[in-house]
Amino acid sequence: MARPKTFRRIAVNPEVFFFKPQGVPMRFLEQVDLSLDELEAVRLGDFEEYDMIKAARKMQISKSTFQRLLSSSHKKIADALIEGKAIRIHKIIDFNYS
Repeated sequence: MARPKTFRRIAVNPEVFFFKPQGVPMRFLEQVDLSLDELEAVRLGDFEEYDMIKAARKMQISKSTFQRLLSSSHKKIADALIEGKAIRIHKIIDFNYS
């Protein structure tokens, strides 16, 4: 049985939820989904330039979880930029019916 997902502190509240290549209609684009957790990891680690320990404390998660989120978000953003995909930022709702 998997551990229950812990709540993470997220301070980012984006006003824009889609980024896409200019001049290409959305209907022709694949999209990459970026969760709010991943966006917050990018904000703290890359934009705010916090070290891993401080950023993990801010989100109230472990260092290894923070690193996984940051790696996942970097991979998704690179995929979108290199392959010309749209990026959709959204909250992933995880319901656990046990």
